[in-house]
Amino acid sequence: MLVYGDWVRRADPREVLDGLARRIAALAALPAGIARHAVLAGLLIEAGELAQGIADAEAAERELDEDSPAQETAMALLLGCAGALRASWTGGFAAGALPTLPRFPALPARIEARLAEGFAFYALYPETYALAAAASGLPPTTRVVGLRSIGAPLAAMVAAALGAAPPATLRPRGHPFRREVALGPGLAARLAPAAQRSPVHASGPPGSPAICPGTPVAVVDEGPGLSGSSFGAVADWLEERGQPPGRIAFFPSHGGAPGPQASPRHRARWDGAARHWCGFEDAILPRLPAWVAELTGPAEGPPEDIAGGAWRARLLPESAWPPVNAMLERRKYLLPAGGRTWLLKFAGLGAEGERKAARAAALAEAGLAPPVAGWRHGFSVQPWLAEARPLEPGALPRERLAAPVAQYLEFRARAFPAEAGRGASPADLHAMARHNAAEALGEDAAGWFSRWTPGDLARLDRLARPVETDNRMQAWEWLRLPDGRLLKADAVDHHAAHDLVGCQDIAWDVAGAVVELGLDPLPMAEPALLALLLPCYCAFQLGAWSMAADSAPDAAEAGRCRAAARRYAQRLQEEMAR
Repeated sequence: MLVYGDWVRRADPREVLDGLARRIAALAALPAGIARHAVLAGLLIEAGELAQGIADAEAAERELDEDSPAQETAMALLLGCAGALRASWTGGFAAGALPTLPRFPALPARIEARLAEGFAFYALYPETYALAAAASGLPPTTRVVGLRSIGAPLAAMVAAALGAAPPATLRPRGHPFRREVALGPGLAARLAPAAQRSPVHASGPPGSPAICPGTPVAVVDEGPGLSGSSFGAVADWLEERGQPPGRIAFFPSHGGAPGPQASPRHRARWDGAARHWCGFEDAILPRLPAWVAELTGPAEGPPEDIAGGAWRARLLPESAWPPVNAMLERRKYLLPAGGRTWLLKFAGLGAEGERKAARAAALAEAGLAPPVAGWRHGFSVQPWLAEARPLEPGALPRERLAAPVAQYLEFRARAFPAEAGRGASPADLHAMARHNAAEALGEDAAGWFSRWTPGDLARLDRLARPVETDNRMQAWEWLRLPDGRLLKADAVDHHAAHDLVGCQDIAWDVAGAVVELGLDPLPMAEPALLALLLPCYCAFQLGAWSMAADSAPDAAEAGRCRAAARRYAQRLQEEMAR
């Protein structure tokens, strides 16, 4: 099934540098505390995107990874940001020295900055990598390697904690389960001098320490995922050039093993290798109540984890539980504090989290979503509406439901415009729908989509007006209050998830309202565009819930997900029959 996508932001690196300068200037005026620390984390993330973008642009031109003056300058800046963030953490969020922007040599005309999913969705805090490095026992001579994208800032945190030289970065390429690396001679000499007989100075940044055979190498990335092949590809390359296996250390984001697609060689190496990591539950969760106390009042008990679908037990009998994709749910907790219960939900670190916080506040101010108390270093803080219940399908007549849904979508279309390129084009959605329909229903179903020609899809692309769509119109995503009002929950970031949909014309959410809530098409949707998006919506949901069933944590959840997939398959067939 086709479900996922990989979106990039194209930017002029000089404009990115201007943004970094503004953030540094703003930091200088902020008082000590968690809010200033959160801005420092955003600075690290943006500097990491710059370093990643420069390295990727140069690697694309050379067709391999190699050192360059621009990359060395970017990594020195990134290491300075990491040092400032680590100093803030270890100093109790006291105000301290800030990095300065160096003078850059020639820069690429454009870069492509990739959204770091761990920072945006999965509560991966860069501070945990510094904590893991500090406890690792590795020496300052360790050569640190970050795997792009997110590995660049994470490697900077490891290097800052070790007192090591600025990291190298590289991007494993090829099949997702069989990654390989391609390095130029300069970067190769910096990372693998162990084959030489005597100490050498790496051909890296000035001041790089002398390296003897067996000097440790730390490989840093998020993961491992289904195969761990990115970690494995770098270790393969190092071992083939003389690095002793016992002198390769891994810095992953979790303590688990690579998934079922890992090769026997990579799995055996992982099992025996030094691995250093620090978990969210150890480093972040115990501090979270203090971070939000200014908004909630003093905590009156520990946070209660309600992620992975656990929130359903608070709101619904088990017989009425909707399906969830537990792997993709954001971290969320209930916190008793200040005489009431609060919902703390991970929204994202840095600028991504700031954008989501502003979006949530705008929706709440318009009376369309639950109220929001604020945002603290990645988490949104809002009162828990214990009296609200998820909307039950068919609980309201369509005429009573249509008005608040239309009001919500009209506001969203007006308030949250999106620039072009932040979502799948009609042609992309059409290709996804053909593929998913063929896999689930057969080639005849895929052939039904041939009624749209490439010219038709191009015309629909010109008609579309992309906005930051909701992308979650299911009934359980709407909260019904005792007075009958409806509020839209979970409405700030699904257009920025790592699926292939992204930002769309508001007709995508209208299609969702038709399928999920049984409404007639709302007049804000262009009919020709809606005619395509309705079957595409069904095909996407069919694929998403089929894949969720395959990764479900238990048989009951898998059954709920498969039932949802069958419903979308049936609705897709109904659309085809029209």
